[in-house]
Amino acid sequence: MHTIRDKNKLLARVRRIQGQAQALERLLSEESDCVEILQQIAAIRGAVNGLMGAVIEGHLVDHLVNEAEQENREAELAPVLHVIKAYLK
Repeated sequence: MHTIRDKNKLLARVRRIQGQAQALERLLSEESDCVEILQQIAAIRGAVNGLMGAVIEGHLVDHLVNEAEQENREAELAPVLHVIKAYLK
């Protein structure tokens, strides 16, 4: 499974996001400049998008592209499309 195989990379991304969120909290607590706060929010959004992209890519490859059984591919498609649509709202 891709999340197990890529576990260390994914966890590293999550830890970076946590660090960015802590930095944002610090900026807000210190009443920092609005531009700095906006830049930090943009960085967090980019990091979350990157994480989502990596997990989606792994899922699509492992569960759709490399899946031999058509029935299994079809079963995997609907849930991932639902999550992607919810994410893009």
